[in-house]
Amino acid sequence: MYRSNALRACAVSFAMFLAVIFAAPAAAQLQVWKDYDVSDEVWSVTMVKLDPGTQDIYLEGLKSTWIAANEVAKSLGHVEDYSIYANQAVASGAFDLMLVIKFPNTAAMAPSRERYDEFMGAWGNENQDASNEKVLELYNQIREIQGEYFLREITVK
Repeated sequence: MYRSNALRACAVSFAMFLAVIFAAPAAAQLQVWKDYDVSDEVWSVTMVKLDPGTQDIYLEGLKSTWIAANEVAKSLGHVEDYSIYANQAVASGAFDLMLVIKFPNTAAMAPSRERYDEFMGAWGNENQDASNEKVLELYNQIREIQGEYFLREITVK
């Protein structure tokens, strides 16, 4: 009798184990393009931590470098859009700003001599030199890049 109950308990436990193992994946069987879409667009997100009291200085610098360069890239169709977001829930060590660039697809992020030449023709070496100088003389003194991420939007149907 004891052996029969132990065997039955073992069989029930094994059956429950199998049910859990097979039920969990069955419940998560979403399929890309059928149950959700993944965007062609890619967002480049850079997290920036600034020294206290330097946000306005940094934004002023971005206006003549990062923003101006992205305006050129946008006018050429190299990027779709760009944005700057400020973290409103700042915690110790958290980023202060997010710099976001929206690319039409992964290919638009890949190295391309044609796009480079087109951009430099519109942006110019003088602007590039001034941007490099701003990075070396100002940005590296007041900021820390905390991370760079490439994201795609997922839309669940």
